[in-house]
This record gives sequence, structure tokens and C-alpha cells, in this order.
Amino acid sequence: MGKSQLAGPALNLRNELTAAHHHRRIVESATPLATLATDWHGENDTEAFAQRLAAQPALAQAYLTLHGDLGAGKTTLVRHLLRALGVQGRIKSPTYAVVEPHEAPGLAPHSMAWHFDFYRFDDPREWEDAGFRDIFASPGLKLAEWPEKAAALTPPADLAIHMEAIDEMHRHVTLHAYTPLGQSLLQGLQA
Repeated sequence: MGKSQLAGPALNLRNELTAAHHHRRIVESATPLATLATDWHGENDTEAFAQRLAAQPALAQAYLTLHGDLGAGKTTLVRHLLRALGVQGRIKSPTYAVVEPHEAPGLAPHSMAWHFDFYRFDDPREWEDAGFRDIFASPGLKLAEWPEKAAALTPPADLAIHMEAIDEMHRHVTLHAYTPLGQSLLQGLQA
């Protein structure tokens, strides 16, 4: 006796199904390839920016992260962007559902847009259970609010949009491109 019947090779507890490496730096900790700062002085400026962004062909395959405090305007920007991409009907925040899919004709040929809100995300098992890995591996636009809550699981952002509320109407916005695709989006916005 003395030896456990359960003794055997050491278990590999790493989840091989997760696409993202779990020990890399947080999504936006790398040095951006390009940066653009701007100010929006009301919702009309937010809408105009969303329309310019929607006109960028590279957007169809992009992963955009939105950063800012509650009330900074992240969901408002997403709504304007989805409208500019031709989404019809009600556009609701996915705060409780974590993700809302949208058919966005303006993204053709890949017309799917996925709006994530990771504010309440706290269980990495949900990533696999909800099929998020598959969504991120599929074609289409991915938009994520509160991406830091899932940073160990998501790929690096193509474009990170940081919004700071200066007052009720004024937003200071900084865009950081972390990939060549994000850099292409920034260049298109500046043209």
C-alpha cells in the first residue's frame, strides 16, 4: 500500500481549447503603431466620426476596443457606428447578454458585427461556453466595451478608442492602432 492508486502523470491544466495565450501582455500594453487624438463637442461629432469609420473598408475584419468610464459615450458611439453600417431596428447594450450580434449590410461581404460588453464578465469558462472563441475566429467586425475584463482571452485590438468625458457634451478621444489593420483605419480617418 503506501502509494496512491490515483498517482500518475502530472495533469496539464492549461486549456488547449482557448485560442488566446493566457500569459501575454494585456491587450493595450504594447506600444501603438499610430495614435490620433481628437475632441468631440457633442453627439453630432460622435455620429460624424462613426460615419467616417464606417466608410473604411478595413473595418469589416477589425477588432475595436472602447475604453472610458461609465457615461463616457462608448455605447453611443457603437450605436452610431452600427447605424452607419446599415443596422436596422433596436440596438441595445449587451451589458447583461455580454454580446449582441448585428447584421450590418455596410460590412459586406462579411456583414456580421458583434458588440461585446464585458462589464459583467468575470468567469473565463464563459468564454468557451458562450462560443466567444469561435466568434473572434470568424469573419466580421468585433466591438468590445470594457475589454480589460477579458484581456487575457481576446486578441490584441486593431484599434483602441479611449474616451474621456470632459463635461456633459465634450469628449476627448484618443485612438491607438496596435496592428497594421488598425493603422490602416487611422490613416483612412485622417484622409
